[in-house]
Amino acid sequence: MGDDRRVVVTGMGAVTPLGDDVRQMWAAMVAGRSGVGPIRSFDASALPVRIAAEVRHFEAAGHFDVRDARRVDRFAQLGIVAARQALAQSGLQVAEHPDRVGVVFGSGLGGLSTLVDQVGVLTDRGPSRVSPFLVPMMIPNMAAGRIAIESGATGPTSCPVTACAASATAIGEAVDLIRLGRADAIVAGGADATVAPICIAAFAQMKALSSRNDDPERASRPFDAGRDGFVLGEGGAALVLEEREHARARGADVLAEVAGWGGSCDAHHLTAPDPRGAGAAAAMQAALDDARVSAGDVGYLNAHGTSTRLNDRTEALAIRDVVGSGVAVSSTKGVTGHLLGAAGAVEAIACVQVLGTGLVPPTVNLEQPDPDCGLDLVAGEAREADVDVALSNSFGFGGHNVTLVLRRA
Repeated sequence: MGDDRRVVVTGMGAVTPLGDDVRQMWAAMVAGRSGVGPIRSFDASALPVRIAAEVRHFEAAGHFDVRDARRVDRFAQLGIVAARQALAQSGLQVAEHPDRVGVVFGSGLGGLSTLVDQVGVLTDRGPSRVSPFLVPMMIPNMAAGRIAIESGATGPTSCPVTACAASATAIGEAVDLIRLGRADAIVAGGADATVAPICIAAFAQMKALSSRNDDPERASRPFDAGRDGFVLGEGGAALVLEEREHARARGADVLAEVAGWGGSCDAHHLTAPDPRGAGAAAAMQAALDDARVSAGDVGYLNAHGTSTRLNDRTEALAIRDVVGSGVAVSSTKGVTGHLLGAAGAVEAIACVQVLGTGLVPPTVNLEQPDPDCGLDLVAGEAREADVDVALSNSFGFGGHNVTLVLRRA
């Protein structure tokens, strides 16, 4: 059944440190305008890392009633608003066939801040004061559940929790569900909101974060020789994926095709990638095979590119092994920071925009490319390019690797 059920994108939404919709996000990406700055949502003065990519313009009260503003964790709020945007652009009428519409929406850590807050309540005020909404606010699948409740979608609904690959996994699994005929449309994506003292402290203890506290906009520098770690970010992103003929029959505007995807596991280490890049290369090759395109067809690759020393070198090795060193590559994490479970969906949207606009966003802060990487890195300014096929890489703790192949509609 999969051969004649192709999957297209008919709607997109995003709430990120670069703006409160896809238009604002894309404009900042192309301009190389950073969303990284000093942490403002809490007092970070005692922390070793005091910078992050926060969604500073988002107020729950502007999107939710008083009850949901208090009873829905921030990560789910960001995801729900992104899903609303994607559904609105798509024009999909879920109520016409709700059982044929699903939601696959990932998260890396779910409602971490709610959990930490309620642990404090338990410690300070006792068990009788713990919120009865703790569990439904905390669990990672609640963004998916609430998107389904709000939209009325009763088809397949799930929540991949594959760390930083979560929303890319969600997109891939949604593609499979549509190909298999189990749904005609799926809202796919992910969200995370982990800019919190406990998360900053934990990643800092791992030596994973950039410590450029005095120069935040230049802290995230993928593939640069001077990189010293990633910048933690937050956000939500969603795509409406739809079976192509279903979209055509209702006159939907097709933005791009998700032509294929591939996944693998390094089976190497809890947090470090396989230094040979074997797992990343396997995911990329599997994605190309699934899409039935060759390495020579690829015109752009949005790298996972976290700005950590080992990850960037390992990914560069895999890219060279699979598609060669001549493909235009950029990492948009230079401006977004690392949005964890939302990153894959944000970067898939960036690929759709590349296919539609002919502009490749730059990797910001790439001043001295790491000679060990050896890629055609788009730096400084956006590059004009006629791209028919784009790849998006997402890798996560636990060795999870996902590559998406997007093709011009």
